[in-house]
Amino acid sequence: MTIEPLIVKLNDSTEYQSLLKPPKTFGLHAGRVYLKPGAECGQHTTGINEEMLVFLSGQGQAVLGEKTFPVGVGKITYIPPQTIHNIKNTSDKPLIYIFCVAPAVGKGE
Repeated sequence: MTIEPLIVKLNDSTEYQSLLKPPKTFGLHAGRVYLKPGAECGQHTTGINEEMLVFLSGQGQAVLGEKTFPVGVGKITYIPPQTIHNIKNTSDKPLIYIFCVAPAVGKGE
């Protein structure tokens, strides 16, 4: 299967924006999330995949398992496979971030 290079423009919408996913990638899934003040993405796990979040604006909290960390513009978060997590906007401004989920390889299993 051949996959071509791709450029995607981020929009300014307050709606979720899908950025990348198969069949345009080999397994990478990415999107832009806009959380209004007080909102959260909801507790979940990406299963056997790993995830990276890149924060573009705002401030909030990343709840990773039993631990809570401050997140916001200029920070990234790495989430290992099987980690229950949630992102919460704890500010009075939007929290906007890009997530990238990829199949984990070389986990030493």
